Amino acid sequence: MMAGAMESEEQARNRFQSELEFIQCLANPNYLNFLAQRGYLREKPFVNYLKYLLYWKEPEYAKFLKYPHCLHMLELLQYEHFRKELVNAQCAKFIDEQQLLHWQHYSRKRTRLQQALAEQQQTQQQQPPGHASAK
Repeated sequence: MMAGAMESEEQARNRFQSELEFIQCLANPNYLNFLAQRGYLREKPFVNYLKYLLYWKEPEYAKFLKYPHCLHMLELLQYEHFRKELVNAQCAKFIDEQQLLHWQHYSRKRTRLQQALAEQQQTQQQQPPGHASAK
């Protein structure tokens, strides 16, 4: 076997960590704009690397992501038109605003669901034993 042909356990761990950090950076539209303005998104090896990273969509890898919406951005980066649009700072700003609106909506919706669940549990605890709630 040739030296360097096999990746050591430490090299594999380092590659995993580097790819995990990089892919999560893709969730930041300002970083995508930075990459586009410097021409990385036009380079064939970089575009191939983005294609290679699609394996992070598999559940056994996706579970390690702190910012899973980076997978949506990775998916969009597979399209040349999207990569070209990212050169425009207004495009990055729009994506950033849309993400913020989504998070605000999700956060409010989640809070309402948690409150409703807490109220439901409180109501169930206040009912006398053996009393089935009417539905």
